[in-house]
Amino acid sequence: MSDRIPEEWLTLSAAAKYLNVHSTTLRRWADQDQIKFMLTPGGHRRFAVSDLNQFLNAEKSSKRKRGMEKTWAERALVDTRQGISQQQTPSWMTHVDDSMRQKYRLMGQQLMGLTLQFISQPDEDESLLEQAHQLGQAYGQAGLDMQMPLTDALQAAMFFRDTLIETAMQLPGNTHIKPEANLRLLKRINTLLNTVHLAIAGVYDANQSTHLPRN
Repeated sequence: MSDRIPEEWLTLSAAAKYLNVHSTTLRRWADQDQIKFMLTPGGHRRFAVSDLNQFLNAEKSSKRKRGMEKTWAERALVDTRQGISQQQTPSWMTHVDDSMRQKYRLMGQQLMGLTLQFISQPDEDESLLEQAHQLGQAYGQAGLDMQMPLTDALQAAMFFRDTLIETAMQLPGNTHIKPEANLRLLKRINTLLNTVHLAIAGVYDANQSTHLPRN
């Protein structure tokens, strides 16, 4: 004789109430194969309580993971701000006027915000990468306007990147973040800031191409 407990099945509305979501939301999750269900001969959805519990546990784990990533991101950005405030003014900045310095500060704040959003998302967000590309173009154009060499135009973004990575490398030893989660975040940082750097270089490359002598 089996000791297995019989499975309990719930209707769509009862399952939605069990998950504390709207029926429309549960129907969408089911259509997207995010949660298991069975169809009755009459074509009605039924949800196993065991599957609902498994879905809830997975959601809780995902939220904890995203919470850790956000905590990591906020700490990394605080360290970056402190590093910027403590850093001596780079030589190339001494020739930048006040209005351009303010423009760089604003772009730096935008880059911090984008980085925080990007590494806090469960998946890579293409719209944020597009914003990073546009921000890189703004960095590049600002450098061209001041007739900076490409290496100087990249310096500010590279400092931001180095500080974030240094902070990330120090975190696993004194936090509960697992090494594999930290590696994932490092990859996210590289993905976003590579987009920025390539956009800067692209602006310079396009400018050089337009000024090449014609035969």
